[in-house]
Amino acid sequence: MSGVRRVGVGMRAAALVAIAITLGAPGGYADENPSRFSLGGYFRIQARPDFQGGNGGLGLWNLYGRLLNEGPYAMLQSQLQLIQADPNGSDPYANVNLRVEGGFLEYAQGGQNNLSNFRISQFYVNVGNVALAHVTWQVGSLYYYPGDLGLYDFRPAQILENAVGLSATWHADKLDVLLAVGDSGYGLHGSDYDTVYTVGGFARWKPVRGLELGIGGHLLYEPGNTGNPNAPYATPGVQYVDYFRQDVVQQYALTHAQDPGSLELFPKPSQRSSVSWRAVAYLGFGDIGPLRWSSLYGHIERLMPQTYVTESYQGQNYNIYLHDLTDQRYDVQVGNEMQLTLVPRRLDAVWGVVYGMSINNANTIAAGEDNRWYASTVLRLQAYLTDSVHILAESSLAHEKSMNGNLWREHYDSIFQSTSGVADAQGLEYGDTNQRNTWQGKAGIVFNPAGRGVYLRPSLRLLYGLQYSNAQAAFGNNFQTTLNQYNQFSNEERHWHQLVAVEAEGWF
Repeated sequence: MSGVRRVGVGMRAAALVAIAITLGAPGGYADENPSRFSLGGYFRIQARPDFQGGNGGLGLWNLYGRLLNEGPYAMLQSQLQLIQADPNGSDPYANVNLRVEGGFLEYAQGGQNNLSNFRISQFYVNVGNVALAHVTWQVGSLYYYPGDLGLYDFRPAQILENAVGLSATWHADKLDVLLAVGDSGYGLHGSDYDTVYTVGGFARWKPVRGLELGIGGHLLYEPGNTGNPNAPYATPGVQYVDYFRQDVVQQYALTHAQDPGSLELFPKPSQRSSVSWRAVAYLGFGDIGPLRWSSLYGHIERLMPQTYVTESYQGQNYNIYLHDLTDQRYDVQVGNEMQLTLVPRRLDAVWGVVYGMSINNANTIAAGEDNRWYASTVLRLQAYLTDSVHILAESSLAHEKSMNGNLWREHYDSIFQSTSGVADAQGLEYGDTNQRNTWQGKAGIVFNPAGRGVYLRPSLRLLYGLQYSNAQAAFGNNFQTTLNQYNQFSNEERHWHQLVAVEAEGWF
């Protein structure tokens, strides 16, 4: 049955890609007026032989810079103009937009050629100058972000990423204002859909040349709905330690061991409602000496509570509803990126910094990514030998710290290296250190047929990357970590990792 499901998903994905390609193919509307249709996108493909047993990524995630840490990816964005007009004018106009994207390249990653790796990430219709002048109405996907940190591929100021609905954007000479209302239920819960009312907005102001300010956010509300199993609920009396160790039902049975049939009286879920929000801000300025542009983004967010997990005990499944255990989770992220011209037409630089923190007030006992902070800096230099032949050098340094004890392993046999040589018998910590420090260096040659520029594409890159981390094997891998005496595969200390790569990246 699972094979049939995979085939079905693949066929649907193939059909969606075919639709996007058909829209852009000659014939139909394109024959009548080719300018009605536009097609753009992005691609990233690479080959990275990993001679140290890794999975082709230099490190674990983009905190160390996106370069050599991201896999293959492709995005296709199409727009069909239903009513043509100048969007900056006063005549009505309408267009339909479709974005298909995903990570996939045959023989370059584990997904092979499975088209189910692709998805329709955005689908919306824009109608402008109808009812209100200089206002664009959008129906469908509402995802919005004022910009991103290119070195990291992070978008700290994004909003409405899970919402579908209606938005209105008013355009003025120096001010744009977006207001939106919609539903994030499918985006958050998928097939376990429950309505999540969503409102949001963003304002971007350009008071003078070389200065931009932005502020916005969104608010999500999921009401209680009696009888709907997908609505917010909490299982009364659950301790966080039991939830973390996935033995809620077992602990209940042990506590009520003297009561015959106690599991038949396992607590029923109690109805709740859920609220989450995100506030974002943006500051951009440039054209000051060697500084071409600086972009500062940030957000503070209260995360939506999780729904439930399922535990099996004595052959029966029990749902543990998580509202009260996951409704005190917060996230903060601030990042800045500066683009600099150090030597005109000879040397450019891009410098980025990121700080983030995750807090779960309900979890005061277990090490996890829900209670940690991190900081990172990345510097990229690009020297121009000719218009199309460049030299790239990049270095990054990142520090991550767990606020609830040991979260990472410094040694493959960390059970013997933990606090005072005694392992955590409750399973509330992992490894033998509460911090992870990672350095990466990357260098190589870049062929840019379009000319000079760090972010000018397309690019063909031949790169070498080197990483050092205090954490054991801090890169994607399939190494055995168990110390069981019957394990047939030995292990060893791995703190250095290196890669060679040939990559192609471009926008079109």
